[in-house]
Amino acid sequence: MRDQRQTGYAPVLTPGVTPEETFTVTSRTVGCDGGGGALGHPLVYLRIEDRQVTCPYCSRTYVLAEGAGDDHGH
Repeated sequence: MRDQRQTGYAPVLTPGVTPEETFTVTSRTVGCDGGGGALGHPLVYLRIEDRQVTCPYCSRTYVLAEGAGDDHGH
């Protein structure tokens, strides 16, 4: 299920199945490759519109750090 703004994937958390990795970032645009290597996925760029975004491939959640994220449209 995608979120209403289509900024990322909003999975239903299933304990023991859905990874619960959360990363605090300072930019509204983040790149995710699932950790790279054989277990990774294609590099995707995600845009944080509000406070967080979740990767549609690996369910990693990126949370915008307090006071960060004024990218001036870049």
